[in-house]
Amino acid sequence: MPKRQLIPDVISNQTLITLPPSATVREAVMLMTSRKIGAILVMTEGKLDGIFTERDLTTRVATAGRNLDTTQLEDVMTAGPDTLPPTARAYEALTLMEARRYRHLPVVDNGTVVGMVSIRDLFAVVKTQLLEAVQQRDDFIFGSGYSAGNQPEVTPEAL
Repeated sequence: MPKRQLIPDVISNQTLITLPPSATVREAVMLMTSRKIGAILVMTEGKLDGIFTERDLTTRVATAGRNLDTTQLEDVMTAGPDTLPPTARAYEALTLMEARRYRHLPVVDNGTVVGMVSIRDLFAVVKTQLLEAVQQRDDFIFGSGYSAGNQPEVTPEAL
């Protein structure tokens, strides 16, 4: 089974959705709603400052009683988020996201943001992996390729 890298196997041809740190929470929420996304990259002149997520909205804005129209992203974003390179494997991203309990992870190549992977993107990879494993098993059991060498290998490292 192939080892899937974040780019191009998990995400590709993404349009990065960004706002400056001075943007308001309302601007971010409106953009997230219109784009149907759960996070915005907060950037200044191409440099990643942070990430603003639905979780930031609930924990740092709504429960704190902050005003959506006056609160700036720099005050409520997750500053200096973890990142992974585009060559990182899907399994690495999934492991990091599970350990740190977040659902969005910027992908950075030599200091330049090139994408953002979400838990939904990784779920799609796992689903595809499982479907392929089931198909290989069915081919092995019911197909003409019956031999010990044709058994499917299903390991987390294959993701």
